[in-house]
Amino acid sequence: MKSNFTFQNLCGTVYRQGNVAFTPDGNSVLSPVGNRVSVFDLVNNKSRTLPFENSKNVAAIALSPDGQVLISIDEDGRALLVHFRKGTVLHHMNFRKPVAAVAFSPNGKYFALTHGNHIQVWNTPTHLAREFAPFVLHREYTGHQDDVLSITWSRTSKYFITTSRDMTARLYTTDPLDGFKPKVFGGHRDAVVGAWFSDDEKTIYTVSRDGAVFTWAAKKTIADDDSDIEMDILDLPSTSASAEKAAEFVAAYTRWGVAARHFFNQAGTKVATATFHPQTSLLVVGFSSGVFGLWEMPDFTPVHTLSISNEKISSVAVSPSGEWLAFGAAKLGQLLVWEWQSESYVLKQQGHYYDMNTLSFSQDGQTIATGGEDGKVKLWNAASGFCFVTFPEHSASISAVEFTKQGQVLFSASLDGTVRAFDLVRYRNFRTFTSPTPVQFCSLAVDPSGEVVAAGSLDSYEIYLWSVQTGKLLDILSGHSAPVSGLSFSPAGDRVASCSWDRSVRIWGVYGRDRASEPITVSSEATSLAYSPDGKELCVSTLDGQLCFVDVESSEIKSVIEGRRDISGGRKADDALTAANNAASQYFNSVAWTADGRCVLAGGASKYVVLYDRTDGVMVKKFTVSDNLSLDGTQELLDSRKMTEAGNLDALDDAAADEEDLADRLAADATLPGAQRGDLSKRRTRRDARTNCVRFSSTGRSWAAASTEGLLIFSLDEGAAFDPVDLALDLTPESVLSTLENGDHLLALVMALRLNEKPLLQRVFEAIPPADVRLVSRQLPTTHALQMVRFVAEHAESSPHVEFDLVWAAALLTSHGRLMRERKGEFAPVLRGLFRALQDWESSVAKMCDDNAFALKYIISQNRKAEVEAEAEAGNPAMENGTLLY
Repeated sequence: MKSNFTFQNLCGTVYRQGNVAFTPDGNSVLSPVGNRVSVFDLVNNKSRTLPFENSKNVAAIALSPDGQVLISIDEDGRALLVHFRKGTVLHHMNFRKPVAAVAFSPNGKYFALTHGNHIQVWNTPTHLAREFAPFVLHREYTGHQDDVLSITWSRTSKYFITTSRDMTARLYTTDPLDGFKPKVFGGHRDAVVGAWFSDDEKTIYTVSRDGAVFTWAAKKTIADDDSDIEMDILDLPSTSASAEKAAEFVAAYTRWGVAARHFFNQAGTKVATATFHPQTSLLVVGFSSGVFGLWEMPDFTPVHTLSISNEKISSVAVSPSGEWLAFGAAKLGQLLVWEWQSESYVLKQQGHYYDMNTLSFSQDGQTIATGGEDGKVKLWNAASGFCFVTFPEHSASISAVEFTKQGQVLFSASLDGTVRAFDLVRYRNFRTFTSPTPVQFCSLAVDPSGEVVAAGSLDSYEIYLWSVQTGKLLDILSGHSAPVSGLSFSPAGDRVASCSWDRSVRIWGVYGRDRASEPITVSSEATSLAYSPDGKELCVSTLDGQLCFVDVESSEIKSVIEGRRDISGGRKADDALTAANNAASQYFNSVAWTADGRCVLAGGASKYVVLYDRTDGVMVKKFTVSDNLSLDGTQELLDSRKMTEAGNLDALDDAAADEEDLADRLAADATLPGAQRGDLSKRRTRRDARTNCVRFSSTGRSWAAASTEGLLIFSLDEGAAFDPVDLALDLTPESVLSTLENGDHLLALVMALRLNEKPLLQRVFEAIPPADVRLVSRQLPTTHALQMVRFVAEHAESSPHVEFDLVWAAALLTSHGRLMRERKGEFAPVLRGLFRALQDWESSVAKMCDDNAFALKYIISQNRKAEVEAEAEAGNPAMENGTLLY
């Protein structure tokens, strides 16, 4: 059993806080998800989460103009400089203050960030070489009286404009200029959200939180006592150098004045975020009411207004082409990409509103179902990371979800007293199961045939069994004296096992007449259980941190694993006990067997997920779900520097002082007439780092955890590894092509596989003659067999060379079939991809044949008629009057 599972993707969370950003090509959106950053590919419909982690939740991100360097800054000002394509951390930096905004200059030489009421401009470190001190401060700028909110660079990178809560905007130059003083743009009556240059940089637009838009232009008259230098920009020569110098003088030495004032006139709302696209002169504004609008400047012509949410829009970004708009809503965890010209959604994703309670893998491992506290059931594509279906029928928290073995039906149990069955072909709720008296269901199990569904109750302590075909209640199993915390059908489907808080495990016969079941006593309250793949054992987790393995035939506990020390970890801010002595997190609440039944995966109210070997009873590996310090329970030891006379600084409620909107600060409660300060009993709570559910995929190559951060997917590395051992100085694309021209197809293919460059590999692959495919496949080294099968599967999905790919697939399966059978765990995902491509071919050919059946019959009949006429004209004795005699 391999244990080198690595983090692959984060689903279930698409946006938390901070700013969203587009890549320079405009095809992808970067979104902060907790202390990580996710990349949503809008063209290929895929998402990936970069493997690095910040210390706390990400507050600001920025991507360099060349798309190579990403800077990610958390709430405390700790920054990571990341190689964007590789996802590796290059450098660390602590700015020691919260950063509200960070922006790269258009030429990529600098990046500017807010530092309280100051602005710092740093030289951009190189991503090509390691440096001892990569961060070099270029200049620090002062002048604002309150925190700086935004930074906007000019197109020439010579100057930038900043906005602040002190209701002003200021213009600074990157390098000193003779006689230049920073320009101050005042007149607003609220904090200035943003300021931008027009495309020709002769106009500046500022937007304040109260909904005012000021247009700034050069003043026509200059006072006699003005100290600025007066220059006639229009008289400069029209060379490129002069144009750049003219643009520099326009911003630096122009006396700016208000040319126009506009107002959004949105009653009862504030401007939450805004951005501007200079090429199209579009101003995009997001309001605190969930409404966004587009205005064309400088005429302030309204283009479009739409309500996309019921909560405040936290961030907005515009693609470089100006066609797509990205919006993030922090309270709802929502990310939207809107194409404003066609008025359609490019991307609309939203995670669960609060915690994710449960999950389940489909039989093929391609789909993951999750249920949350918000009462919604969501289906996620494991490959792309996107949610493609949401079922909102439940009215209370989801406690369990289960797929049938066939994968066409999904069941969910909820605290609203219903169990619902969803058709995954038509995506509808086709059956609802209820109990005779209203109860809350906290556990769920489906038999392997998909004909019987069972649910355990939280308050009546009974187990209900229904028929899926008729929807009728088949039986009620009574015997437990506490809530039924876990249910599991045996692989044969003739038994169902249940565990309860009454410290017992029971095994029930489903089809027998005798419903009596003898309890199997465990050491403490049972929290979950799972049948082994062979059906001979049960794994039961208890509240005292043990994993009990029960023999099904003898109904006896065969062995016990003590997991308290393995799962314990993480001390909360208000805990009086250390993490090692705190029993609150020292138990498992979810267990899952691996596909081969050799290991057990367990997770609980801790930041750890533990993998145990069943035979030896030892811990194989411990996985850390999250190191996010913004969550409670991720630190082993508390920081003594945060201990004050008032208590731990992390436990103090200072959220109201940090809120930007007055309504959020007051937290006004309409049920208290005359209240000026809102509900004083409202308190801020920190979410705990915990795992609510763990599940293994049926292939055994990946597992998922429903945690506080979202749906974390860990898998074995299936990508082709870059192995420099096989490389040499003479192994270049030119040498590969020369070898191919010489006719040595096998050597050229092996060299291309070692380089692992897809365009080169495709060129070599398609140049091999079909007659040589079997020989090349037979002589291909076994080390490259997996990589070659994966390439053929990918090539078959996008290439029109059907017969050529079929010849290659047959040759590889024939030559390396024994290797694939011995290493079926590694080859299973690749073979599924090849099988999917073959299925697509079969369906398309079958459809084409069905569509052309009558046409083919007509062509055959016409051909036969022509043959008959030809035989008749030739005087065939078997023909008479054009009719066959036999």
